[in-house]
Amino acid sequence: MKIKKIIHFSIGPIGDGAIGLITLPLMVWFFSVEDIGRLAMLQVTISFCLLLFSLGLDQAFVREFHEENDKSALLKTTFAPGFTLLILALITIALLPWSISSILFGLDSGYVSVLLFVAILMAFFSRFLSLVLRMQERGLAFSMSQILPKLMLLLMLGVYVIFLFGPSFENLVFASVASQAVVLFIFAWNTRSDWWGAMYASIDKNKLNQMIRYAFPLIGAGIAFWGLIALDKVFLRMLAPMEELGIYSVAVKFAGVALIFQSIFSTIWAPTLYKWVVEGIELSKIKNTIDYVVLAVLVLWSFAGIFSWVVAYMLPSEYERVPNILLAAMAYPLLYTLSEATGIGIGIKRKTMFSMWAAFLAIIVNAIGNYFLIPEYGAAGAAMASALAFMVFFIVRTEASSKLWESFDRLNMYILILLGLLISMVINIWQVSVAYVVIMWSFLLVLSLLVYKNKIKGVFEFLYVGVKTKE
Repeated sequence: MKIKKIIHFSIGPIGDGAIGLITLPLMVWFFSVEDIGRLAMLQVTISFCLLLFSLGLDQAFVREFHEENDKSALLKTTFAPGFTLLILALITIALLPWSISSILFGLDSGYVSVLLFVAILMAFFSRFLSLVLRMQERGLAFSMSQILPKLMLLLMLGVYVIFLFGPSFENLVFASVASQAVVLFIFAWNTRSDWWGAMYASIDKNKLNQMIRYAFPLIGAGIAFWGLIALDKVFLRMLAPMEELGIYSVAVKFAGVALIFQSIFSTIWAPTLYKWVVEGIELSKIKNTIDYVVLAVLVLWSFAGIFSWVVAYMLPSEYERVPNILLAAMAYPLLYTLSEATGIGIGIKRKTMFSMWAAFLAIIVNAIGNYFLIPEYGAAGAAMASALAFMVFFIVRTEASSKLWESFDRLNMYILILLGLLISMVINIWQVSVAYVVIMWSFLLVLSLLVYKNKIKGVFEFLYVGVKTKE
């Protein structure tokens, strides 16, 4: 992918993160810690529905896009089964005698339940339409679809504050749903010819059966992965006060700075990789890319640690533990991104069952860790359990890929990543002074730059060539 397209795809996550740094402090100063925790449960529920009801066919769409001539039929074939099941599930839940909002949020509100259903449906549509833009490499349109909704959310929060609307959870959910509506509208407009064609396309049953065989293991992997990113919040909801869930969710939001990198890489990597495979590109290029991702993960983690103390000045006093917790919370986006790079052999060889086993092993570690650590350490315990689980997930996917596809040097990578994990654990458990936090992360940064010094030169050469080509 050319550097111009990479820049276009990067605008969205970077803009999203920048706006988030404004939106999050506004939310935590205006809404209660409990409502921030409830918002985290809303996001967990939506993500679960996307993972479960997409049936893994969203990933099958990505895998088959460059090898399928009829893109409209491919879109309909991958979208229709999961959407049908989702509608049936929502109708069933609506007819049940108990309130879903009471179970999830501790609030018996039909209004919130309706907003939840609407949010889930819009998120499902947006998921598949976003894949169309992603696979067509329309980076600028994809990025605008990420930035404008966050601006809408920020605008609505500003209206709440200025006009003194009540800081209620209902208003917070409405603002979130309104921003999702903007996402769906933008995606629908930018892909109008694609989904319009899909409406009249025929479902290829043979192709559907082939993709289901590919995607079936991904359903289990998807549910297990949801457990990886959600069990910490579920256990906090059960084993700790709602305040701990609120503190943890804010730490995770700040750790979302790393999601910028994950979003950029994941958006670009899968389409580019499978295109390379079809073209028969040299394996050395893929292996070099993995080294660059390792270096980027270590540098981002280190810089986040060095400057984590800044976060304390952006939040009320009840969030004073957030700077330490967020360093362990960053393990999820960083190690997941790294596993996407090092685990490529699983996708290339279509051995998706290994991704499922990696997720299931990690979720066991996550559940055990949360059960024992949350009663003792609260939000900090949830962060540590999640970090350990994603370390297991990363190692299993990496080793499976190495055995299935091509082996590559992994010792230096494992040592440095484990060191970063150890530092984040130490900071989480003990009240380490800011000076020692800076020293420990600076040590990891310098060590990483020394180990991967040859790759640093390659980064500058890539940027130089990209600038010259643009000229």
